Amino acid sequence: MYLTGFADEAAADIAGQIRATKALGWSNIEARNVGGSNIHNISDAEFDKVCGALNTAGVNVNCFGSTIANWSRSVLDPFEETLAEVERAIPRMQRLGTTMVRMMSYAILKDRAPDDQEQEERFRRLREMQQRFTDAGLTMVHENCMNYGGMGWQFTLKLIENVPGLKLVFDTANPLNTADYAKPEPRPRQSSWEFYEHVREHVVYIHIKDARFIEDDPDAIFPKSEFTLPGEGDGDVKRILTDMLARGYDGGISIEPHLQVVFHDESVEAKEEARFNSYVEYGRRLEALLAEIKQGN
Repeated sequence: MYLTGFADEAAADIAGQIRATKALGWSNIEARNVGGSNIHNISDAEFDKVCGALNTAGVNVNCFGSTIANWSRSVLDPFEETLAEVERAIPRMQRLGTTMVRMMSYAILKDRAPDDQEQEERFRRLREMQQRFTDAGLTMVHENCMNYGGMGWQFTLKLIENVPGLKLVFDTANPLNTADYAKPEPRPRQSSWEFYEHVREHVVYIHIKDARFIEDDPDAIFPKSEFTLPGEGDGDVKRILTDMLARGYDGGISIEPHLQVVFHDESVEAKEEARFNSYVEYGRRLEALLAEIKQGN
């Protein structure tokens, strides 16, 4: 088992991301944004600098945190746009020695019923993406965010059924911030534990985020939430980690704090040192929580 995280929440530049990782005594980063752009979208020259800095520091990229088919992309958009991102990601992953890529299943079509979400087109696209990554020796993992698969555990299992070989990265806070689309209106929030319990056989990676749902925001994709330190919110973090470790989980555990910086909310700003310190504190809290679990507390 190893610990890692979205280090772009600690710093915008790769030097700061490496500094935060080293401060925790970790050797892995889940690479997402560098200088405000996703790692598969930055220029070749900037990517060269990122690779050089990581090599010099002895820090690995364990997962390529792409924005492929995420909540900002529609399944109604041309598929060529998605494939272009896939084809940019593959050689960069290979250069980094990274074998796992995080992706999603396109935004929820909010003007459509849960059973009218262009499912077959989503499945077709994900099968093609899966094949391209598999052919390159890479593993595609789907995250339960504000996307088709995140509408509820039933929808994730439909993806698993229709996209052979698809694996999952499970985010502990995303369910409680998402309506349960398997239930009628007014839809309740999902349970993180219930979601995890139904999909855990397919989980090969985990994102640790914790929060308390406040209310829906009709003007935003995501609801208003209060993000917390791990184990202090409603994301069933300790229960899920306890179960994973008891079942012999030996993969990566990645932190995504959202305390000082929220990836999908540019209005949340923080001073450089504050976001650095917050990220490091979050990592240490996770380490303490894991120690408690291992001691049976």
